Amino acid sequence: MITKENILATAKKTILTESNAIAKLVDLLTDDFAKSIEIIYQSKGRVVITGIGKSAIIAQKIVATMNSTGTPSLFLHASEAIHGDLGMVQPDDVVICISKSGNSPEIKVLVPILKNFGNTLIAITGNITSFLAKGADYVLNTTVDAEACPLNLAPTNSTTAQLVIGDALAVCLMEIRDFKNEDFAKYHPGGALGKKLLLRVKDMLDHANKPVVGPDTAIKKVIFEISEKRLGVTAVIENNKVIGIITDGDIRRMLNDRDTFSDLTAKDIMTKNPKMVQSTDMVVAAFNILEDFSITQLVVVDQDEYKGILHLHDILKEGIL
Repeated sequence: MITKENILATAKKTILTESNAIAKLVDLLTDDFAKSIEIIYQSKGRVVITGIGKSAIIAQKIVATMNSTGTPSLFLHASEAIHGDLGMVQPDDVVICISKSGNSPEIKVLVPILKNFGNTLIAITGNITSFLAKGADYVLNTTVDAEACPLNLAPTNSTTAQLVIGDALAVCLMEIRDFKNEDFAKYHPGGALGKKLLLRVKDMLDHANKPVVGPDTAIKKVIFEISEKRLGVTAVIENNKVIGIITDGDIRRMLNDRDTFSDLTAKDIMTKNPKMVQSTDMVVAAFNILEDFSITQLVVVDQDEYKGILHLHDILKEGIL
């Protein structure tokens, strides 16, 4: 009988089984892991990661992780390798071969060829007595007691173990390379993460809509300026410097307090010393200011020269946060 309790019990059992399998990897680490890191770091080539079946899928994920964290890598499918794709392996490349059994037909064909090429071969395998393990220069042991699959057939614990070892390799290489946020951003310029790490305030300014009035500008013209530029605010400029801002809220409060405003000018209702950012500041830093002060606009300057208005909606529209 299918019940919610049974489903949740199976899910919890699977998660606990896999987490236990991963925890045991700590005791399987040997000097081969450290030597593998040194070989990859010192290599002038790339890391070529190969595998067959589910291991091939794990190989692709590890390649993606390494590429995004400063270790140039590429994926080589084991079955395609022996049918022409071995041409992508260059003399200085380090090859990582992933296989639970280490004895699949494709692996048995591939290993001797790679050794004949002279490339360093690192094995990620759950069988340290396998053909792959015996032929590799370094062996990373991912042995698991059993799969999470109730039939002990579908790769579950074993592929998770492979993935974790791949992550461990990538993270160790990141630390050795002193890989920083700025480096990470170089490889992720298109997504939200890249924008968060790279985008500066000046990159978001709409120079065609830069609301500005003088301190003696009549309120009617101030309202027109705010409406025309559609940013809900205008800067008040005197001698090329920002001396205040007027927001939609300032206008509404003025109308609530007075029956007429024909005698008022911008300086009478402006907010002095507005929150400002430099055009070279990071957008994330600007967002933090908006959030801290519960405001929606910031005046942008460049060495005290007024450059425009940064609006919270523009930041959100970029999908940065």
